[in-house]
Amino acid sequence: MPALFLNALKLIFLLLLFLFLWQIARSIRGHLGSGSSTKTLKTASTLVIVKSETLAGQRYAIGTPAVVGRSEDADIVLDDSYASDFHFRIGQQEGKIILSDLGSTNGTYINGRRVTVPTSLTKGDSIQIGKTIFEVR
Repeated sequence: MPALFLNALKLIFLLLLFLFLWQIARSIRGHLGSGSSTKTLKTASTLVIVKSETLAGQRYAIGTPAVVGRSEDADIVLDDSYASDFHFRIGQQEGKIILSDLGSTNGTYINGRRVTVPTSLTKGDSIQIGKTIFEVR
């Protein structure tokens, strides 16, 4: 009986060692960006203005956080009287696109719903402020 018990302990130890090494490999793969998470971006994303009186068709790479608004000091300047001077911030964090409303007067809408907290975006989402509509591509 003791030999059977020792063999069972050996198998349990090997199983735990395998699980530990597997978790380390997953963690390293996640840090290198080759994880298979559905929310992780695999390609660079672009913010495209699909509807605007003067800026339709403009494209902006989404990378470091950028502020969108009417002010000349904004990273992406809009010609929309319904937009606030600094309307929202968009950028990537941990492989996700995050949009944060900056206390705008008329609000920021993602797919028709008003944003009140930082929100994660996916490709195909539409963002509306005033008369301007963006799409994440």
